[in-house]
Amino acid sequence: MNRSFKIVAVGGTFDEFHKGHRILLQKAFEVGENVLIGLCTDDLVEKLGKPHEIAPFAVRLEELKGFLRECGWLERAEIVPLYDPYGPTLTNKHFEAIVVSEETEPRAHEINEKRRVNNLRPLRIIVIDMILAENCQAISTTRIRRLEIDREGKLLKR
Repeated sequence: MNRSFKIVAVGGTFDEFHKGHRILLQKAFEVGENVLIGLCTDDLVEKLGKPHEIAPFAVRLEELKGFLRECGWLERAEIVPLYDPYGPTLTNKHFEAIVVSEETEPRAHEINEKRRVNNLRPLRIIVIDMILAENCQAISTTRIRRLEIDREGKLLKR
C-alpha cells in the first residue's frame, strides 16, 4: 500500500474501544507512514461532559497499545495525552493530514482555521463514515455504555 502522508494525526477518548475506533485507526495507518494518536486525558474527558462514565486514562492507553501491538503498528505510532481538543495539531508543522469520523469532522476544520492563524499549512482532512451497528445506527461508546450494543455493534436489547 502506498502511504500518502509522512505524519498523520488522529485523536479521541477511545473508551470502550470498539469497531469504529479500530476502523478509524486502520484508515490512519493506511494513509500515514507514522501516526500521532492523541488520547484524551481524564481532565479533558471531564471537561467534555460525556453523558456516561469513562474508563481511566491508563486503562484506555493500555487497550489502545494492545490493539496497535496486535496490528503491528506500535512502532509507527506515537501516543500523546490530549489536555485540550487540539493537542499538537496547532503547533506541529510536520503533520500533513488528520483522520476523523463524520461526527468529529467539524473539529478538523476548526483545527485548520487555527493552523492558518498560526501560519501553518492546513491539514488534509480524511473523513471516515460512521460505523453502523446492526440496527443501522452509529456505533458509539455511549450506546455501548447504555448496554444497547456491544463493541462490534450487535444489539443487546431487543
